Amino acid sequence: MMAQMAEPQMTQRPQVTQMTQMTQIERKSGLHRTQVTQSGQGIGRRGVTEAIMNQAWQRMAGAALCAALLAGVMVPVSADQAPPVSVPGIDKPVIVVTGEINGAESWTNDFVYVLRGAVFVNAGGTLNIQAGTLVVGEAGSVGTLIVLRGGRLNAIGTREQPIVFTSDQPVGQRARGDWGGIILNGSAPLNIPGGEGVGEAQTGVYGGDDPEDSSGSMRYVRVEFAGTEFSPDNELNGIAFQGVGRGGSYEYIQVHMNRDDAFEWFGGTADIKHAIASNAGDDSFDWTFGWTGRAQFLAVHQRSDDADWGIEADNNEFNNNLLPRANPQIYNMTICGDPDRNEGAESIRGVLFRRGTAVTFRNFLIAGSKALGMQIDGSATLEQVTNGTTQIGAGVIWGPATPLHAGVQPFVASGRFPDVRVNVDGGLSSACFNHEAPDFQPVSTATLAGGQLAPIQPPNDGFFEAVTFIGAVPPPPGDDWTRGWTAYPQR
Repeated sequence: MMAQMAEPQMTQRPQVTQMTQMTQIERKSGLHRTQVTQSGQGIGRRGVTEAIMNQAWQRMAGAALCAALLAGVMVPVSADQAPPVSVPGIDKPVIVVTGEINGAESWTNDFVYVLRGAVFVNAGGTLNIQAGTLVVGEAGSVGTLIVLRGGRLNAIGTREQPIVFTSDQPVGQRARGDWGGIILNGSAPLNIPGGEGVGEAQTGVYGGDDPEDSSGSMRYVRVEFAGTEFSPDNELNGIAFQGVGRGGSYEYIQVHMNRDDAFEWFGGTADIKHAIASNAGDDSFDWTFGWTGRAQFLAVHQRSDDADWGIEADNNEFNNNLLPRANPQIYNMTICGDPDRNEGAESIRGVLFRRGTAVTFRNFLIAGSKALGMQIDGSATLEQVTNGTTQIGAGVIWGPATPLHAGVQPFVASGRFPDVRVNVDGGLSSACFNHEAPDFQPVSTATLAGGQLAPIQPPNDGFFEAVTFIGAVPPPPGDDWTRGWTAYPQR
């Protein structure tokens, strides 16, 4: 469906356009689309598009790919309707996607897909992406993929053929924030009064009363160089789970070089397994508004030119005791901060639980953060410890000047947080801190991480896996699940 049409025919597909970027932006800014409401306030696709496209005026410096794409003729996304655009230097035909996706749309690895501006998967729509497909976010138009409530994204790659979302800038010139990212909106519960929220940059209304809601599934997916800044200190996340339910599945996902948080949950019940956040410019994993999902096998690698917490966790910053209370279960996590100052002075803090969140946090390794390992902040958050809701244990913290904040130390000393070791080597190699090829695997079974510190077993509920090790990755000869589908380009 062409983005500039005022009254879209819902059976048509997104299309390639021949117009200049300037004309495209002008017409996008004038869109009038079906409105969705939240507490009586209209938040339409026009608002979403304008919030994102406002940044495009500042981002019109042309990359070679962008310039080549503009030379194409008008072509429907569906490849059987007309030939796509050939772009010099790209070994596959290129399809530029704009506007909205309704019904079922399939993208195959025979083509390269370019997100131009905000691309929406509408309610009732499903976007299926084949293994090995490359999707490019256009920098000049701040390409962004937004799945609205009732829509689905099924991006199913393989270890040999991951699906890659990346920047359109030339290799060597790519950077955090080149394009928008992926936003998933669902109908699962959250603790915002009224039960609904509006995403950052007006990226959709989210929330509802269905914890089993599905926004699709993602497997073996990389998201690189995303997180555009749309206002000062306000950037998009690599993947935002906004009220997403546990009806879908998310596993083997890497978010790399994002300008803001790599992964963030805004309420909901979505689960995740085998996830990597590398070189995020802000927090690696973040949650708020009552997320109650499950997570296992999470890995963090930080680069000290720009990095904040490995985990930053809230219940609700405006009222710390709103329900449902954020209370995810997290087992087996490795955080490799950046201990040196070769790139900068950041990557100073490991894990922060605050603003009333509860959590189960087991089998963790925290290494390399410069200043602080773990902090629990605020009376509402500490109350979750004293009343038995928050459970922390079986972990090793080494490297930070202060492994445990004063608020955490008494719980470790008393055994309330059992088997937490500090200032002892957990068993990771120095390659954990290698920006180009981080190694999250313990060096052997004869280490705390490798099994000398007994892990706490997760629930036998069909999601979690039984483990014999601490951290995200098993020691040799166990399979290093981070190998074969990830990448760590710096530019």
